[in-house]
Amino acid sequence: MSRRTLRLPSWLPLDPYILALIGTVVLAAILPASGAAADVAGGASTGAIAFLFFLYGARLSTAEALDGLRHWRLHLTVLICTFVAFPLLGLAGRGLVPYVLTPQLYSGFLFLCLVPSTIQSSIAFTSIARGNVPAAICAGSFSSIAGIFLTPLLAAALLGNDGGGFSADALLRIGVQLLLPFVAGQLLRRWIGGFITRHKKVLGYVDRGSILLVVYTAFSEGMVAGIWHQVTPARLGALLGAEALLLVLMLTLTWYGAKRLGFDREDRIAIQFAGSKKSLASGLPMASVLFGAQASLAVLPLMLFHQMQLMVCAVIAKRRSRDAEQESPASATVSREPAAPVG
Repeated sequence: MSRRTLRLPSWLPLDPYILALIGTVVLAAILPASGAAADVAGGASTGAIAFLFFLYGARLSTAEALDGLRHWRLHLTVLICTFVAFPLLGLAGRGLVPYVLTPQLYSGFLFLCLVPSTIQSSIAFTSIARGNVPAAICAGSFSSIAGIFLTPLLAAALLGNDGGGFSADALLRIGVQLLLPFVAGQLLRRWIGGFITRHKKVLGYVDRGSILLVVYTAFSEGMVAGIWHQVTPARLGALLGAEALLLVLMLTLTWYGAKRLGFDREDRIAIQFAGSKKSLASGLPMASVLFGAQASLAVLPLMLFHQMQLMVCAVIAKRRSRDAEQESPASATVSREPAAPVG
């Protein structure tokens, strides 16, 4: 008899990094940093965020980004989905307060609507679905660049005091911790770009470790401030329901909207995956800078949405791939090697 092992369905991608994030939250709940330890963790978190955005700038190839501008209609469509359609739906969610979501959870829900799109997972799912991969690469890169500028401005305009006190000082912190390191990375790319490319795997662990530190610091502050009594199981379920509806609406809008705009199938796939997702890697550091002690509740909706979008888009990508094989059997012999959907 063959031994049967319990395996998760292939369409259910439980990202190991999400498990690491959950473990970090549990650690912060059991052993939160307080007092002098909180000061050390806060300083380390600030440095980690700056270094993270320095790496973002150093990795981005300006020449490749400029080459991608030739497909400007697709990129503009993705940007409108990310920074116009998403925020409008987030504002519509205001009607869920206070009966469905608490004001603090709604602030996090609206914030997730303001962060840029992903790069890695957009590329991976576009590749699996046999879409326009180069367009997905450029669209994700443009969204990430735009998000460094647009996300703080949109948060200041739409969240106001609900976001933990947006002010000139908060925008100055954004400039110092995010914009300056990013620009420095771009300026130094000529000399350090090769080193970063050669050590991409190691620096990827640095990226993720930095974000885990940011999460630990934010959730520790939340535990010390005693804000977690605001999140009941019923509120958490309501948040998941609101996010599921948000994802369905954006997936529908990006697919059928792109069709109405005259894009072909491959472009529509790139638009759907790049225009319907939100970046955990960019959003977490921004939330830490913008929300301060309220960051733990602010990032909770984004963390949940991130895993939800991976699971749903994995199913859609495989369905699109099967559709492509049926439409063009000859193309099924072409092998594509997708990247790991972790962004």
